[in-house]
Amino acid sequence: MTVSSANTSRAKEAPADREVNGPFDAREAIDVKPYVDFGGLLVRPREGLQIRLEIEEESKRVVAITLDTGGLVVQVQAFACSRSEGLWSEIRSQVEGQISSQGGAVTPEDGELGTMLRVKIPQPSGGTREVLFVGVDGPRWFLRGVMSGPKMHDPDAVARGIEVFRSIVVNRGSAPMPPRDLLPLRIPAPPVTSRNLGNGTAHQ
Repeated sequence: MTVSSANTSRAKEAPADREVNGPFDAREAIDVKPYVDFGGLLVRPREGLQIRLEIEEESKRVVAITLDTGGLVVQVQAFACSRSEGLWSEIRSQVEGQISSQGGAVTPEDGELGTMLRVKIPQPSGGTREVLFVGVDGPRWFLRGVMSGPKMHDPDAVARGIEVFRSIVVNRGSAPMPPRDLLPLRIPAPPVTSRNLGNGTAHQ
């Protein structure tokens, strides 16, 4: 799976404190905590957090991870990108175009991650579904989160969703990958500690 290219600015966008507060790169020194290893993504388990895998029906491969914090879910995917160019700016433009073509509304918001997109998507049964798109450009990767659920209007729930998103470790690895390719995900291995992630690969 890839995200499509667009003719827009490709400057990297990430919070100034990313290396301290995440989302983290597997090569960075971070506090020692247990993580569930999904290959391209590592997720820190916490009380009340439910983790589900999104499986592509045709290929049977894992294409996303959904983190349910209780009333708000965060779907996460990571993509390859270059060392010097990011993806978040052009993906925002793509999202805006797609939602507008469906008759939805898109509102950019500034938050601790930078620019986010709050969108309202018309539903066949009437009304709208509200979704928050967040994204961070890291070293040679881009991490996207899509938040939704009945607690989308609860600031505390959204803040918890962002906290969970920021706790993720992206394991880009050293293998060459075309920009915009989805980082491979797999059925999780036993939890590992961040001490084992310094070389870009997870070890038990």
